[in-house]
Amino acid sequence: MSIPILWQDPFSFKRGGFSYISRYFSSLGEDKKSALKECLEKEKCQINMEFSKTLFEYTRFLKVLDLYNIDKKIRKLFDAKSKRYTPVASMNFVINLLFKLFIENGATLDKLVVYLPNSLKLKPEIFYLLEQNMQFISRLQYLSLGIVAFSNIESATTLLRTLAKYATKIRALKLAYSSYKTRLFYADIIQVIKSQEQLRQINIDGQNKSSEFHGIILALESQKNSLEEVRIEYCNWSTEFEILKNCKNLDTFRIWDCDMKFLKVLNYKISTLEIVGPCHDVSTIIQILEMSGLMLKRLKLCSTLKVDEETSILVLEALKSFCPNITYLNFGYIEFSTQLIEVIDNLQKLQFLTLCLKWENIDETKEELEVRIIHLAEILPLTLQYFEFWGDFQVLSCMDIFLNHCTAPLKTLSIFCLCDKKIVKALIEFSKRNRALNCVGLFYYYFDLERNFRREVEKYVRLEPSAYTKVKC
Repeated sequence: MSIPILWQDPFSFKRGGFSYISRYFSSLGEDKKSALKECLEKEKCQINMEFSKTLFEYTRFLKVLDLYNIDKKIRKLFDAKSKRYTPVASMNFVINLLFKLFIENGATLDKLVVYLPNSLKLKPEIFYLLEQNMQFISRLQYLSLGIVAFSNIESATTLLRTLAKYATKIRALKLAYSSYKTRLFYADIIQVIKSQEQLRQINIDGQNKSSEFHGIILALESQKNSLEEVRIEYCNWSTEFEILKNCKNLDTFRIWDCDMKFLKVLNYKISTLEIVGPCHDVSTIIQILEMSGLMLKRLKLCSTLKVDEETSILVLEALKSFCPNITYLNFGYIEFSTQLIEVIDNLQKLQFLTLCLKWENIDETKEELEVRIIHLAEILPLTLQYFEFWGDFQVLSCMDIFLNHCTAPLKTLSIFCLCDKKIVKALIEFSKRNRALNCVGLFYYYFDLERNFRREVEKYVRLEPSAYTKVKC
């Protein structure tokens, strides 16, 4: 069973060589093998192409076709960075050959990432084969439409029309939207949306603060009974988004660096709310918290919330009063206040917690900060499994105090670094007390920690870069 799984998305592996690519070409005819060898030898490729007979037809196992990853891997194969020119023709020959093999040999995709820069050219033969082998895309569940160069508009249009016709089971759709490009085939995107049986997730990445969507958002009216999750990134407000008010099954809403007007479309309860970027409309957030109440399970607010401001205190009070069932909480850049500790103390079902704390009140002493750190460590709920704990210099200097007083049975702890002997010692003692801890994520994983310290810590707990341990909302 492990062999098919490994071959579902082989181009995503960052490590390893290129030998797996040669296995794909083992079923080629002699003329194609000869042409491929000639192409690789001409460009002095890094791979020794041997067409030995394989145990499996590996192309059939493919489930993820990410054109960005394939383009990147083939560039590396041709070692394009070390050449004075990019061997575009040779790269396209190999990419089209792979694409053809995947289609003809019976692969059925779950995920497709469209990436069509100027350098990548799909032959008309590929689109003909898609029409003749519709099983290749008939079970597609995830579609991402990324970069499409002007020179590839025709290819993108042909592909989208084929997808609208044969790929009607898509559950998640991501559009890297840019109004000066996608408007050239917006009607085809609309048709893809309308042709889906049950679209559940939509991700609109505005990139350049797009505000005109040419009916693409309005097309979501056709999915109002199935849409469950919306993610909007780098977009300006458009009245088209009013259509989201009709999506009564929507329970997950995420906005990244967007106009706060987007929050006003939420006139119903949700279970997940994620806001990243400047937050100027605190009153609307409070209304959403109050309206969602017991249903809200996951909350991420990565914006500047200063608890000395009355409105920000109201956010924390609303959380404490209306949302006791939260299991995931992420506060980025928030003042380390007694109100915040009270909120966390009230969340007795909390499993995942991320805090980036500030200590800016010059009227409070270092001793008062230490008392607050101890208080936080002692009130963490016994349900807590993951804690990502960052902060400014004053907060980080008290990390050893936190570790010495923490009793929560954490499985994963993520901190800034292990650059202090006191923190190293406290972490070791915490690991001895808390046998559930199996991993510590470090932002500065490659910081010059003394080898003996690292060896001593790793006797008790595994160390990883924090990017590998992060839990998303």
